[in-house]
Amino acid sequence: MNLATKIILIAALTLSIIIPFGYYLIGEKNKKRYKRTIGVNAFFFFGAFVLASIMMLGGKVEAADTAAAAASTATGLGYLAAALVTGLSCIGGGIAVASAASAALGAISEDSSVLGKSLIFVGLAEGVCLYGLIISFMILGKL
Repeated sequence: MNLATKIILIAALTLSIIIPFGYYLIGEKNKKRYKRTIGVNAFFFFGAFVLASIMMLGGKVEAADTAAAAASTATGLGYLAAALVTGLSCIGGGIAVASAASAALGAISEDSSVLGKSLIFVGLAEGVCLYGLIISFMILGKL
């Protein structure tokens, strides 16, 4: 994709955001305004999507080596797997820390002698994030 195509694509996507927002702000002050705004937004979004598809898929068709294409696909899926492992493990760890830390604070407020035991559970919940990060480093090491 050349520079002019990229500029046109970025301009189309930017206008697909700016025009509906301006229509919403300047438009009439009634209840139909929201439906029209959503319609205009959908029109410009899908219009920009079609324009981007034509620009990216149109042009010269060149045959690529199947081995290079397969390696490229495998590399892309490897990066996707590393991102998913890190992201999902951190989300799970955050949920676990939220539950464990709130319970630990409640237990500590009643009896301060349980501080050590409660910190172990919070640390185990944080360990889930670290395990996901280690696995993502292992995946990236194989690429």
